Amino acid sequence: MKSIVVRRSLLALSLVAVIAGCSKEPAAPSTDTAAASAAQTAGALPEGWQRVVGVDVPDIEGATQQLPAQVTSDDGVATTVTDTSKIIAGGDDIIAVLEALGLDDQVYAAPLRSATASGRKAPQQFLFNRTTGVEGVLSLQGTLFLGNSLRRHSDLAAKLRGAGEAAVIVDDLQPAADKVRKVAAAVGMAEQGDALATKVQSQLDAAKASGAALAWHPRVIHVSATGAGGAPTVAGSDSASGKLITLAGGINIGDEAGVANYSALSNEGVVAAAPDVILVTENDLALFGGQAGLWRAYPTLRQTPAGAANRVWVMPDVELKSASVASGSGAVALAAAFATVPRP
Repeated sequence: MKSIVVRRSLLALSLVAVIAGCSKEPAAPSTDTAAASAAQTAGALPEGWQRVVGVDVPDIEGATQQLPAQVTSDDGVATTVTDTSKIIAGGDDIIAVLEALGLDDQVYAAPLRSATASGRKAPQQFLFNRTTGVEGVLSLQGTLFLGNSLRRHSDLAAKLRGAGEAAVIVDDLQPAADKVRKVAAAVGMAEQGDALATKVQSQLDAAKASGAALAWHPRVIHVSATGAGGAPTVAGSDSASGKLITLAGGINIGDEAGVANYSALSNEGVVAAAPDVILVTENDLALFGGQAGLWRAYPTLRQTPAGAANRVWVMPDVELKSASVASGSGAVALAAAFATVPRP
């Protein structure tokens, strides 16, 4: 028990050092090498690395929409949606639900560097953040704005409504099943959304049971190429991935450190965290610049138990980084993978 307390203290102190600017931070990933690493990310992984991928992401086929749809946005505004032919989607979590509902062709504008197929092929690519201007979104001439963050999109949604454009927010900080239901209801497919959400929740429950039955619980660090002004980050307790790791039976090191959302962690903090597993998503691996870029961004990862064992797992972004329709499938796969980690 004493060693656990010491480990947590070291990790917390390392985080304080980062915030105070008194400790060396990991190097920011090079965007110049991201494109070159895309082939590696999509194809063969470095020797010893492993893909963890869910095999049963639920979807609906042949369903029809019922419009207009009357819904209450997460910012409390009652909204009537009459046209979803050109959806401006605020994030991959939203797009993943639309794909599962068979509405791929209605994703008209998506965030830059989208991890979903529909997002990448959307006619318009756009930067969505807290400072996104209403004029820029209106210029896209969409028919519905589906935001995914009360923090980033509330003001924008209010201004869009004032200009006559329908806007609904489904906040990212809520359970995956709830999010699936709300997105589906906003596009006139509430019944289908209930069916999808039920499947997702069933998968999450199964993963939770498997995680609870593990003989031991490996320590996990989920590293991201973005989240702290472009610097590499680790997943905190309120992130979708942090919650998924815990549900599947892992110990998320961001929880122990009290990290919020995605926050920078010093090289010393990485060593103190002593993860048994390194998790990275496909998109982030490309942004890091592949294997070399990941080690360059977090050189001390190699000094951890996970680094020494070369235990790096790569997951689809929508199965780890977003609470959405693929979360249950990702959680089941992650719990099964945790069961294979040898106890130290």
